[in-house]
Amino acid sequence: MRRKTWVVAAAAALSALAAGGVYLTAGARQPAAAAQPPAANTATVERRTLSAMVSQGGILTYRAQPGGSPYSVINHADGTYTQLPAPGRVIAQGHVLYRVNDSPVVLLYGSTPAYRTLSVGASGPDVAELNADLVARGYATRAQLSPKSASFGWATTTAVEKLQAALGMTCTGTLTLGQAVFEPTAVRVTSVSAVLGGGAQPGGTVLQGTSTTRQVQVSLDAAQQTSMAVGDKVSITLPNNDTTPGVVSSVGAVAICPPSSGAGGSGSAPGAPGADTCSSGSSASSAPTITVDVTPSHPAATGTWDQAPVQVGITTASVPDALVVPVTALLAQAGGGYAVEVVGARGRHYLAPVSLGMFDDAEGLVQVTGSGVVAGQQVVVPGT
Repeated sequence: MRRKTWVVAAAAALSALAAGGVYLTAGARQPAAAAQPPAANTATVERRTLSAMVSQGGILTYRAQPGGSPYSVINHADGTYTQLPAPGRVIAQGHVLYRVNDSPVVLLYGSTPAYRTLSVGASGPDVAELNADLVARGYATRAQLSPKSASFGWATTTAVEKLQAALGMTCTGTLTLGQAVFEPTAVRVTSVSAVLGGGAQPGGTVLQGTSTTRQVQVSLDAAQQTSMAVGDKVSITLPNNDTTPGVVSSVGAVAICPPSSGAGGSGSAPGAPGADTCSSGSSASSAPTITVDVTPSHPAATGTWDQAPVQVGITTASVPDALVVPVTALLAQAGGGYAVEVVGARGRHYLAPVSLGMFDDAEGLVQVTGSGVVAGQQVVVPGT
């Protein structure tokens, strides 16, 4: 009876130990199992197109003249300003910019500024601009008036009369100096210097503006000029962190020093020949820069921000079908060169030597080649 009671008690004790996660084994007492090291952080080896990118800060704005200066609208009429546009307004070809003595001054497109009265018998680049504008606005057909003609004939006279009638002018068929302003494109008014009711003097600046074309300007270290080229594709990160593509449209050739904060001058100046730094008016120096202009591929995606800071990732080179790993997976070898730690079958780790190709600093990736590395493998990367 005593033996039976002991057996039952022993069985109950074993059951309790098992329920608590502790198992007893027969024979000698076994040492506790060593703690397993934590699993390594890994990344997948990928095969993809790899691009080299330079990341730079830029300013999202509207395109103006080369170098960034705004368009200036110069008045040639004499009298009193009776109507002026408000900043932010966009004025297109054939529309009224402002009024002097209640007579409209019309915006026409062209790079040659207005400097004379245009009438029958005149010829030159300003007449060619006028003829192109008249055809573009529908006041003459191409059959009636060649938009490339640089001569002011009767067809131009008739078309000018139609323009004047549409704007409420006296129909004379002659475009008097002061009735029109030529600018390269539509004008987005940024500032108005003339005063409503003030005197309109020939040669005075009425307003300044930009085009309606969206643009990002990047001040790039002049030493990196050769890494940029017209046509390079970019990624623009907007103030709301959305991204949109763009293309490099121009790369400056003249290095500019940033504005001086010291006494004796302000504004930018060309960098000194052969110098890699600019004097900033203090003990510190900065590198000269060149201006890189970027045109967004989808202007509507850039919203209406003006003078807004953005980040530009400029693609300078590309390799299709590249085998890539994170840069952090690279291990420098004592004898020179690099390797990656590959996680093989059954979790076995081994070092695979690799040769390096293109780097993508923006994404932290590098192109590798090596017989021990293939797409789909896992390589060890440092933990975060």
